[in-house]
Amino acid sequence: MAASRTDLHEAAPSRAADAACPVDHTAFTAGADHHGYEPFDMTDPFPAYERLRREEPVMYDERVGLWVVTRWADVRAVFDDWETFSSENAQAPVRERGPEATRIMKEGGFTAYSGLSARIPPDHTRIRAIAQRAFTPRRFKALEPTIRENTRAALRRMLATPERQGDFLRDIAFDIPTITILTLLGVDPAMVPTYKRWSDSRGAMTWGDLSDEQQIPHAHNLIEYWQECQRLVVEAHQEGGDSLIADLVEAQGAGAEITDHEIASLCYSLLFAGHETTTTLIANSIRVLLGHRAAWEAIVADPSRIPSAIDEVLRYSGSIVAWRRKALRDTEIGGVPIPEGAGILLVMGSANRDEDVFAHPDVFDIDRTDARNHMSFGYGIHYCLGNMLAKLQDRIVLEETAAAVPSLRLTGAPIAFGENLSFRVPTSVPVTWEA
Repeated sequence: MAASRTDLHEAAPSRAADAACPVDHTAFTAGADHHGYEPFDMTDPFPAYERLRREEPVMYDERVGLWVVTRWADVRAVFDDWETFSSENAQAPVRERGPEATRIMKEGGFTAYSGLSARIPPDHTRIRAIAQRAFTPRRFKALEPTIRENTRAALRRMLATPERQGDFLRDIAFDIPTITILTLLGVDPAMVPTYKRWSDSRGAMTWGDLSDEQQIPHAHNLIEYWQECQRLVVEAHQEGGDSLIADLVEAQGAGAEITDHEIASLCYSLLFAGHETTTTLIANSIRVLLGHRAAWEAIVADPSRIPSAIDEVLRYSGSIVAWRRKALRDTEIGGVPIPEGAGILLVMGSANRDEDVFAHPDVFDIDRTDARNHMSFGYGIHYCLGNMLAKLQDRIVLEETAAAVPSLRLTGAPIAFGENLSFRVPTSVPVTWEA
């Protein structure tokens, strides 16, 4: 049985590309023009993306120590060449962990490693093949009635408010994907608030811009999170059950080459990726569709148009706008030399609006025939394993919402987005409706 990658367990990069890269980057930093791009500002990054594609589609950003890649063809080429561009840094903290957070996590026995997204072949190939056996359409179909009833119940609660105002993110999108993934993994749905707290810490510690002091409470949360994932694997060995974790343990018992640590790491990843980005997809779908009233009215009149609308939301305003890779050898991207060891930031949010691929890319159009060419689920061997489940949940929420409250509107209050290198997450989606 293959050894787990516990030696890596999301180790922080030493200032990303700077430490590993043999090139002197001082030439890039003196008077650097970032073309309006701010790595952690997700308020409206699209004008800066457009400038980068036009003026410097492969740009070194000394502020994060990464080469920023913004054109669709270049992003796809890097995703597709895993032998040159490794995913091993995909889950590494953007900001190096401080000494106190490092001590807390080490003493707490934190050894979690990526489920799949930061693994490379042959480990990635082996584990993904086993996970796919458990991550089946049959399981998704069995979840559909529960997802639909949970959505209806959440809508009833929101619509019962006498002021006829709500926050779609908190009232609807927040809980539904979390309950779904907890059910899939055999966890008590009553633990939604706890898992959300742990997931917030996972996102902040990995992709946020935290001071050493700010990292400390998140470090404690991640220890709890990892201990719970290990406990779930032990419980599956002892009690079995009808869950994805139990399926993986059963496959292990039947000879599948996967360790308990790898199963726990899959759990650690899925309990974050399985709901966090879907919550954002649902929130963004409502936010964007209500912001384009004709599109909302079109899906109200004809719900069969919802799947194409979801693909256009993923293209126009995806949950994940950037992902990382590492160059394993001297190479080039779009004709720009990239040295061995360099960190790379693939800006899918920019690729999804590349005018060389999508006509009128800044126009939201649910009748667009090529929206499925978006990069929001990645590309190549690391293409998102849970994409079908995410789209299933978004479709159900849009169907139920359009049917229950066709008069739903944005209140007009400004919508802010959290600061983050990779995720574009609204902090709220204020809505109102007619009586």
